[in-house]
Amino acid sequence: MSTAPRLSPGDIAPEFTLTSDTGEQVSLADLRSSTGRGVIVYFYPAAMTPGCTKQACDFTESLASLQAAGYEVVGISPDKPEKLAKFRERDALTISLLSDPDKEVLEAYGAFGEKKLYGKVVVGVIRSTIVVDAEGAVVVAQYNVKATGHVAKLRRDLGLD
Repeated sequence: MSTAPRLSPGDIAPEFTLTSDTGEQVSLADLRSSTGRGVIVYFYPAAMTPGCTKQACDFTESLASLQAAGYEVVGISPDKPEKLAKFRERDALTISLLSDPDKEVLEAYGAFGEKKLYGKVVVGVIRSTIVVDAEGAVVVAQYNVKATGHVAKLRRDLGLD
């Protein structure tokens, strides 16, 4: 299996509707249209692992300022909604967590496929962040991002710092 094609700025972001950690159905279209905002969609391998926890906590700490700048934030992983709810509760997360157990959205966004892990090629979730504007176009597409320091870098890339 090879990696799905990656998105680039200017591409139209694939639409999705996924189940959240609270059991609600959340769609990209609703996130964009209900707020008239951009959406930061980030993909991470697994809830409650050290790197993913760090990244989710960083997004939670930045959420108010990101929202003030016109962005909603959603994190997507293959985890079941029940595990995501535990993750939210354990780490007091305020960002939306969405479940993609079939990995269809991960694949559509180029965030699932071959990657290097400790020098070996494995198939899995590629830690990625895609920023979508209010019209649904990709503004930023970052793949193989680091868990630590990524939110600060993204804020700089978006001109927010």
